[in-house]
Amino acid sequence: MERFGEFETGEVMIVTRKNRSRAAIAAILLFAAVPYAAGQQATAVLVEAPTPRIAQALQDAPAAPATSATPARMDSSAAPEKLTLEDAIALALKNNLGVLVAGEAIQQDEGARVRAKSPLLPQVTAHALVNEQDINLHALGFNFSIPNVTIPSVIGPFSNFDFRAYASQAIVNRQATHSLRAADDEKDAAKLDYQDTRDQVVRETAALYLMAQEAEAQTEAASSRVDTSTTMQKLANDQHTQGLATAVDVLRAEVQLSQDRQSVLVARNNYEIALMALARYLGLPPGTPLDLAESLEFHPLPPPDVEPALAQALQARSDYRALAVQRESILEKQKASHARYFPTLDANGNYGAIGDKMTSLPATFLVQATLSVTLFDRDRTGERIELDSQLRQINDQIGDMARGIEQDLRTALLNLQSAEDQVAVANQSLDLAQRELTLAEDRFRNGVTDNIEVITAQNSVAQAQDTRIVALAQHADARMALARAMGGTESDFKNYLGAPSGEPPIAPSAPPAATQPGAR
Repeated sequence: MERFGEFETGEVMIVTRKNRSRAAIAAILLFAAVPYAAGQQATAVLVEAPTPRIAQALQDAPAAPATSATPARMDSSAAPEKLTLEDAIALALKNNLGVLVAGEAIQQDEGARVRAKSPLLPQVTAHALVNEQDINLHALGFNFSIPNVTIPSVIGPFSNFDFRAYASQAIVNRQATHSLRAADDEKDAAKLDYQDTRDQVVRETAALYLMAQEAEAQTEAASSRVDTSTTMQKLANDQHTQGLATAVDVLRAEVQLSQDRQSVLVARNNYEIALMALARYLGLPPGTPLDLAESLEFHPLPPPDVEPALAQALQARSDYRALAVQRESILEKQKASHARYFPTLDANGNYGAIGDKMTSLPATFLVQATLSVTLFDRDRTGERIELDSQLRQINDQIGDMARGIEQDLRTALLNLQSAEDQVAVANQSLDLAQRELTLAEDRFRNGVTDNIEVITAQNSVAQAQDTRIVALAQHADARMALARAMGGTESDFKNYLGAPSGEPPIAPSAPPAATQPGAR
């Protein structure tokens, strides 16, 4: 009866000479119908598209990483009127493609884990056989003759009926046990990769939001310079009317006004482009109207000490922890490879009814235990070489990742301190430039000099404003870079937004649990 083990569960094999052609045609039609039905189902899935509103998506966004829901599909309705940084991060964590793909990777590893567990679970199949056949003895070698005995060339037909259930259970299988543990580790690594993806999305969202804030500040500064140039152009006209200024002064003021208006157009265009990039990253249509609720401001953030911060970062960084878990998975695979030479013990049996007539089918059964030992398996040698190489590779990656984390941390701290100093100098330069503009305007108004000093002072103010905006953006970006370097970006990013009386950010003493999508 072992020859029937190749058929799928519940399949009925009817083998008769008369019905072979009919059965073959039916099988062809059946296999042709299966991909067609699957294609119809896939088409229906592709046609259906979710249309929930963005406002609802923002409302349903995870309030904390520990309670994150299943990653939702991209929404495309109207965006909030005022978009805060927290709103942007919530939308990105819900709609960004990277988060969605990383969430699906967890489901794929869960499927691999279930498959790795299946050899340790009972296997049950059922078979039904209805057979009617005759046998050509000549084809089997019975082509001799016996005196006074007639041996037919074909005997039969005769029937055979067998309805039976088969079951098997692994009792001892070290290889399957270690393979299951390796699959568990791979799923845990996928969860950490998912959390690392969410942390990266938080970092990138903050960077894009910051770019939009910087572009908005540039637009506001350019608009203020237009107001100043308009005032200076009017003053030049008045002075020319009173005979205190020349036509060159008027023309010079008009040129400056035209240049400032050009700067406004460029700044507004850059602002719109920055908003489109932000909307695209949030999973919104690029044309979605956005309005930033927060402006670019300076918030000092005292830096933490390097050594304690590095130790905390190594515990909190999900990408570093994912590599460590992947290493544990490779170690389990090595144990599974070594266990291929260990004995395996399986119990199996069957129970059913068999006979030559449907009206007479006595029950029979079989219970047996099988002990198997692999004596020679060349494949294990190649597998061992492969796994040893993977282990050395992951060890090198872990060492490089540790050095990279330290570099990220030290770089973020240097940028944070440098940007804070640059902001202080930029504020001082802007104050001096504005004082210079005020003095130059008074001198021109009183007819002491022409407006060359005014134009020069206006350019100094413009340069000081741009420098200050860049310094503020660099400082804000350094704060978020420090959050990324320290790990736990999603859960702790608010601590790095800074406050006038803020304390150094403290990373969690225990590694945060990886946020994972819910089961589907």
